[in-house]
Amino acid sequence: MFTGIIEELGRVISMDSAGTGARLVVGCANVLKDATVGASIAVNGTCLTAVELAGDRFAADLAPETLARTNLGNLRAGAAVNLERPLRANARLDGHFVLGHVDGTAELISLEALGNDNWWLRIRVPDDLSRYIVEKGSLAVDGMSLTVAEIKDAEVVFTIIPHTYRNTTLHGYQAGARINIEVDILAKHLEKLTARAT
Repeated sequence: MFTGIIEELGRVISMDSAGTGARLVVGCANVLKDATVGASIAVNGTCLTAVELAGDRFAADLAPETLARTNLGNLRAGAAVNLERPLRANARLDGHFVLGHVDGTAELISLEALGNDNWWLRIRVPDDLSRYIVEKGSLAVDGMSLTVAEIKDAEVVFTIIPHTYRNTTLHGYQAGARINIEVDILAKHLEKLTARAT
């Protein structure tokens, strides 16, 4: 489980096809401090298993489902990625509960400067996921725990503060980009439970 508080920006060293999946190698430092082979690391909000570790990098295998449901298959050498280690049981929960199980991708509509390095982020979410998103609720966007400022049909809008803009992949986004999203797991469970009750 993760919190959506990005710890480090990593850089893709390589992305190689491997049969039906792929092998991703990411260069980083902080998230490797206490990592072991088999550890979970969230890459752009996607929970991956570190299958190889070196002093400044880790490798993870991407299954066909991961490539189909996330934006990781679009990564190329040199691309920046958001990284987070799993939540420790005795740690503070600063963001929200993020499983690292990406529900799908959204399209970036725009990222507009508001002044003083604050930003207005607009994304278009798939119709089948929009019902789980509420104003002032949380949404994991490429692994970042963001608070929903506004919803207009399939458009979801966020205010981005300077710290988030500078310390995540946001500063490299362009219109049309695919962005991983994970909706609130509690909303999905409630929907299933109430459907069974009727």
